[in-house]
Amino acid sequence: MYQPKSEAEALDIYRKLTLIRQCQEAIIREYPSDEIKTPVHLAIGMEGISVGVTHLLPKGTKVLDYYRNHGTYLALTGETDAYFAELYGRTTGTSGGKAGSMYLASPEHGMLSGSGIVASTIPLAVGAAFAAKYRGEDTVTVAMFGDGAVEEGDFWESLNLACLHRLRLLFVCEDNGLAAQTHGVERRGFPDIREIVNGFNCHTFDGDGTNVLHVIEAVKLLLDDMQRRPQPAFACFKWCRFNEHVGPNTDWDKGYRAMPSREEQDAQDPVRNYERWLLARYTGKQIRRIHDEVHQQIEASIVRAKAAPHPGAAELYQGVFA
Repeated sequence: MYQPKSEAEALDIYRKLTLIRQCQEAIIREYPSDEIKTPVHLAIGMEGISVGVTHLLPKGTKVLDYYRNHGTYLALTGETDAYFAELYGRTTGTSGGKAGSMYLASPEHGMLSGSGIVASTIPLAVGAAFAAKYRGEDTVTVAMFGDGAVEEGDFWESLNLACLHRLRLLFVCEDNGLAAQTHGVERRGFPDIREIVNGFNCHTFDGDGTNVLHVIEAVKLLLDDMQRRPQPAFACFKWCRFNEHVGPNTDWDKGYRAMPSREEQDAQDPVRNYERWLLARYTGKQIRRIHDEVHQQIEASIVRAKAAPHPGAAELYQGVFA
């Protein structure tokens, strides 16, 4: 398991984890006011994957994500002003308030875009990785997606092409075992994702997405493997979705999955897991300080977002390319 090289790195990992968690909790609090003008696919329970995958990505990495992209965006950027402004549909948002939650982007930080269309950004990641190889660039591309995307032809065609051309592309499957409310066993004609992917010419790994240090170590090993033997890598990390598929609520009462006990939820919570690791090494005062600093950052960003204007009619046709 990965061990942070310093106290500063260990606390930076926590800052990213609690930033994602507190942003999602703020959305849950704010959503009933109906001022957030976009559907939201929350990332509570997935923070360990978002932070773990992005933590050691080399400079110049390009990331393409999907609709559950809040964690990736926040882990890469650390900023919340444009983030909340986009959710509130304001001109100061990441896309001027016109893209919303599912299409967060920050090209200057390497995040090209998310997408509300299942598996649609995976071929784009292949294109970015192919362009890097064509130009002779020693860079990595990352495609993030949920386990529902592996039933799409886009995924298999992309994996095949990436393996054929030995692209330095990291496929990351964030596997909660659900496509909305449908379990994997009800959707697939094969028992295990990694077992099938192992038949392709790529490096593979699957593991626990609720342990951020485990994820960092896995990604580090895969990046090293791709450097030594250029070809794609596929990582599948298990995690528990604590909220409904889309929206601010929980849905344990819907009957399609059993509600875990408090102890089971605690064991599957990546933020709590890392807090326990930190408390065995550092003081609770340091953790509370970071938690409070992040809280203040978020509250200030929400105030600024609400004060910003909505896009006007003159912007209706701006940024439209089709």
